[in-house]
Amino acid sequence: MPTFTALTTLTSKSSAEALADALEALNPEPTGIGTFEVEDGSGTWEVGGYFEAAPDIAGLALLAQIHGAKPFAVSELPETDWVAHVKRELTPVEAGRFFVYGSHDADKVPDDCEPLLIEAAMAFGTGHHGTTQGCLRALDRLAEDGFIGRSVADIGCGTAVLAMGAARIWPGTMLASDIDEVAVDVARANVIANGLEGRVECVEAAGFDHPVLNAAAPFDLVFANILKAPLIMLAPAMTERLNKGGFVILSGILNEQADEVLGVYCALGNSLVHREEIGDWTTLTLRKIGEKPFKR
Repeated sequence: MPTFTALTTLTSKSSAEALADALEALNPEPTGIGTFEVEDGSGTWEVGGYFEAAPDIAGLALLAQIHGAKPFAVSELPETDWVAHVKRELTPVEAGRFFVYGSHDADKVPDDCEPLLIEAAMAFGTGHHGTTQGCLRALDRLAEDGFIGRSVADIGCGTAVLAMGAARIWPGTMLASDIDEVAVDVARANVIANGLEGRVECVEAAGFDHPVLNAAAPFDLVFANILKAPLIMLAPAMTERLNKGGFVILSGILNEQADEVLGVYCALGNSLVHREEIGDWTTLTLRKIGEKPFKR
């Protein structure tokens, strides 16, 4: 069965949300509606509808005009086995000592690596995105310098690939949290697939708002591979929950946003250790000012 998409953009959150609500009244009605801010600093919002039958073009045009949106771009998506397609496209990724792969590439895992199995169907956090690669490289650099993270949290964990990377090289139980219930289920499945049961605990939480996270703080290391706005919002809580001399690895930051995020964290008492750009994305490694937790 063909699937149709209808996408448009607006310049305010309130207008985007109002348009998304109005889309629900269309006939045929969309099977799904999405609204999100385009993370390029422009203040643009995108609204999309997904349809199992051809949408009402005239109705879409009228809604766009009423809500001050650009005309909808309507596309018919071909019937595709997306999992098979993704498997063909996603080759293994090497990030320092870490080797991220799908089960279809199990025969390619080198002997001298830390393997992380992430299935292609669980695409967010497969390691192919520059943000995930940057975080794994940052983790590798810390380990190369002699740092050992005995208390580690992965906030906004997605597939939990970062928490699992930490569990591969350090003792103890790593914590992985996400605000999305489905992501937490995916994370738990990945933990089992990698034989890390009891080494990575996955919880559903917004930021640090969970008893397990609060009980485990302060942390030696916190990963936060999310987006600029929540990184800035979480900065005070993240800094408060770091040990003195502890590290935070931040990503999900467009290159042009990095200075702003860095400024917020430095103002709270953190110092820059390393900064890396991969494509459009920046990964920041910072240390909470205080005694270093390891010797070089």
